[in-house]
Amino acid sequence: MPDLTRLDDILNRAASADDAQRVPGVVATVTRSGGDAYLGTAGVRSVDDGRPMTADTVFAIFSCTKALTSTAVLQCVEEALVDLDAPAADYVPDISRLQVLEGFAPDGSPRLRPPSTQITTRMLLLHTAGLSYSFFSPDYARLLESTGQPDILTASRECLTSPLLFDPGTRWGYGTNIDWAGLVVEAVRGQRLSQVMRERIFEPLGMDDSAFVMSRSMADRRAEVHQRVDDGSLVATGLVLPQDPEVDMGGQGVYATIPDYTRFLRMWLRDGEGERGRVLAPETVRAASRNGLGELKIGKLVGSAPALTHDAEFFPGQSKSWAYSFMVNDEPAPTGRSAGSLAWAGLANLYYWIDREADVAGMWGSQVLPFADPASVAAFLDFETAVYRSIR
Repeated sequence: MPDLTRLDDILNRAASADDAQRVPGVVATVTRSGGDAYLGTAGVRSVDDGRPMTADTVFAIFSCTKALTSTAVLQCVEEALVDLDAPAADYVPDISRLQVLEGFAPDGSPRLRPPSTQITTRMLLLHTAGLSYSFFSPDYARLLESTGQPDILTASRECLTSPLLFDPGTRWGYGTNIDWAGLVVEAVRGQRLSQVMRERIFEPLGMDDSAFVMSRSMADRRAEVHQRVDDGSLVATGLVLPQDPEVDMGGQGVYATIPDYTRFLRMWLRDGEGERGRVLAPETVRAASRNGLGELKIGKLVGSAPALTHDAEFFPGQSKSWAYSFMVNDEPAPTGRSAGSLAWAGLANLYYWIDREADVAGMWGSQVLPFADPASVAAFLDFETAVYRSIR
């Protein structure tokens, strides 16, 4: 096993830098298919009380939830419970009510029309259904303000009723697609998504500290979500995702430790095999790891809510696609990541990658807003680059 102790220096520098470059606390991991290769911690859970960051610290993983939900969908496909190319409305009729936004009338009301085609579950997994987020869409932000529609942090069914920004299947657009995919799982399983994940993903992977609703022990170990303010300093927000949610939000709602999520990453290196049992068939893992967009590509995410996100793009200038449900870098990345690797992130500056060719995956976990925080991104990329230098 390569010596990865030099990674400690990267974590410690990130947690001890001056304000504008500082990350309050971080847990970072590296795994190979045979097991953990590195686990490091630095900094604090909260700037308010100085509790040290530990390996068992619980994080709001935000969009890292998406790959978990997509895995639950793929399990349904394996059991012939879901046809990816059938209308998603066959499983969740409410999705048929979503119309395409064509602009706003003089009185501020949205102008809507029916979509040219029906949304499929495959489109939901690929983020081509036409949905977005208010912090990546000025039109969605305007809708929230003018109509009073609840924000997605409410975890309500109504928060998912935003109109489409384009006709399904015609473009890639990042948004609430995977929340709807989670409702597809619930419809065919007859269970809440939280129960499905616990029984079919968390238990076979040994993810004992992962849940939509935190246990008392998890809540006691929760890291604070911080906001980076104008002078670069960090302020604790007190943000906690709903713990009695109307909807188990498959795109954002899970709390987990970083070692727990690393078990999920390792499953993708192991062709679907978990510590306590199989999660996906090898052929499903191979199919789900490939670009599913065809000629479409993903591009920069342009932020429309500065408190929540900067503009964000991984490896600008390089071609990037989408799988189920990961970004795929079509070219070798500057960090050393192989072409065809899988990756994504969570809103509070959590980042992970899965390189099946090099048999390595890793995760950087922090709790800082806004997304694409320059200090957090730089430290993560330094971390990943150091991993590849060590193993090669």
